[in-house]
Amino acid sequence: MINEYYFEIDVLEEQIKYASNLVDFSIENHKVPNHWDYDGERKKKTWEFRFTGTLGEVVFADTYNLKRPTRSFGAYDGQDLGKDFRLKINDEIKNFDVKSMRRKTGIFYTNYVLNIPSSQLNKFNSITDCYFCVSLYESQGNLKASFLGHVKKEDITCGKIGIFYPAGSKRIRGDGTAFNFLEDTYEIDFKDFSNPFITNKLKTFSGFRILKIK
Repeated sequence: MINEYYFEIDVLEEQIKYASNLVDFSIENHKVPNHWDYDGERKKKTWEFRFTGTLGEVVFADTYNLKRPTRSFGAYDGQDLGKDFRLKINDEIKNFDVKSMRRKTGIFYTNYVLNIPSSQLNKFNSITDCYFCVSLYESQGNLKASFLGHVKKEDITCGKIGIFYPAGSKRIRGDGTAFNFLEDTYEIDFKDFSNPFITNKLKTFSGFRILKIK
């Protein structure tokens, strides 16, 4: 079934500050082995990577009235085994791993993809049931969050959705630039996402609007 819609909301300054503080603490106190011996430019990219992931989780938590994260990626006591949040779907409690990304726009097409490394998907002690995709982009100096929906992990592992690409595979971005996967990776088309959950409270959020994937 083609994903019918996604929704967009404004990211609040308080949410940005909260996420920034978590990342600052993480960078200074939780240095992950084999990922810390780098120069200033790589340190900046690491900060941005952690900030994107952490902010996505903060916005997700506030959107669905869940407990905010208290640690950023890299915290020695903050590893969640692929369970950022727990939500009920069809009367079943599922473990959600929120995947956040930064894009230049809030416009999406059915052939856009979410990349999930095989090492995460097949991690022996992972307790993930579903992956939820949140995309952040800047509009007129303000950040916005697009909630694109979720996919079930078992649908990927059984081959129902997604395409597997081995490390080294060359891929072409929408703007025509190319890159190679550094590790085995699964690509999940946005069209295969289940529609995001919309609550009555959510409809009152700043900047809320429902949009179509093109």
